Amino acid sequence: MDLMKKLEILTDSAKYDVACTSSGSDRGAKPGALGTAVAAGICHSFSADGRCISLLKVLMTNFCMYDCKYCVNRRSNDVPRAAFTPRELAELTIGFYRRNYIEGLFLSSAVVNSPDHTMELMIGALELLRGEYRFNGYIHAKAIPGADPALVEKLGLLADRLSVNIELPSERSLAALAPDKTRSAILAPMRLVQRGVEQSRAELAVYRSAPRFAPAGQSTQMIVGASPESDRQILRLTEGLYKKYALKRVFFSAYIPVVEDRMLPALDAKPPLLREHRLYQADWLLRFYGFSADEILDDSAENFNPYLDPKCNWAVHHPEFFPVDVNRAPYEALLRVPGIGVKSAKRIRAVRREGALTLAGLKRLGVVLKRARYFIVCADARPAAVSREETVRALLDPKAYSVTCEQLSMFAAPDIQQLAAQGLAPRLAAREGKENAVSCLVKAM
Repeated sequence: MDLMKKLEILTDSAKYDVACTSSGSDRGAKPGALGTAVAAGICHSFSADGRCISLLKVLMTNFCMYDCKYCVNRRSNDVPRAAFTPRELAELTIGFYRRNYIEGLFLSSAVVNSPDHTMELMIGALELLRGEYRFNGYIHAKAIPGADPALVEKLGLLADRLSVNIELPSERSLAALAPDKTRSAILAPMRLVQRGVEQSRAELAVYRSAPRFAPAGQSTQMIVGASPESDRQILRLTEGLYKKYALKRVFFSAYIPVVEDRMLPALDAKPPLLREHRLYQADWLLRFYGFSADEILDDSAENFNPYLDPKCNWAVHHPEFFPVDVNRAPYEALLRVPGIGVKSAKRIRAVRREGALTLAGLKRLGVVLKRARYFIVCADARPAAVSREETVRALLDPKAYSVTCEQLSMFAAPDIQQLAAQGLAPRLAAREGKENAVSCLVKAM
């Protein structure tokens, strides 16, 4: 099989690995070396379904000894197979780099023969890149669960970032859909990477020339929609991974039906892209806004409201927290206000020392007043005098009420009447058909 045919097969097989991330690694040019890695990130591309993907993103091989039911590369699936040799992959990467097609490499692999054998192939390719070709650019590599710890350590010294895919949100789902994998086999290399990163940082603090182990940290990926876990279960697992393993990112991948199995959604089922989007928004709240998983979702609401982002949804359900006085409230309270982000909260904290802030001043600082106005007090304004129903109405759909407030979303605004009658609150809409449709939506929240 020629090299370009292999490339076609193995890049197509890699498209389900999510890596929409900045490099997180800062390494300048070196005399005689090829490429650099900067903290601002590597080259990105966007796929048709909106995913941000890194180039060159490729598998070492798609021959696999496992039979994970959700995976297009499972051993029982009849698909074209291919494998790179370490030399082929290294030469291909350098050729693409010299043509300015890429600035880095994202390398994953199916498991061929054994986890150790697969890791040895990946390490062989990276050793050629770092050694013979003196490639100094960004490399993100996937560690294979079950591989020898020494191989994980070796891979971490060659790559900028490591990741170990946790795949599914619970041990029960993993046993049902990926019987060849175990929770302990996945978490063990995560712990190894965490310890390696911490040890490397400690050594670098003493010796500047100490070897760097995965300087951009580690990440993981979770498939959403292939198994029955609720959004709350997924979010609590995400929070636990950040706390226990010091991950840089948890990526969520909406399950795309690619193989038929009675335990999986039907092939004609639409990928839950909106659910994936809500999880990313909630993930942002966990990492940068001081929220906990149990604040965002609780026993009364196990899944996200599809028509309000998690922060707006929390604000609507916690009226006792508002209004927030932007001229006096602590930074942590400002972060809870819809329409105020991390940057605008920092600007507010700095600027208000010079004088009281007004609505006009907040707008200049980047606050989205179309949302924030319902939840704040400032020098010349108090919260808009509207009911909870009217606030929700404004956040849901700009056409639903005279106050034009558009909920930021990558999806088109929903039709309120259709949602009430068909989706969010069908029972309420049927029982109270004379009421305004938006009232049904509010009562369903």
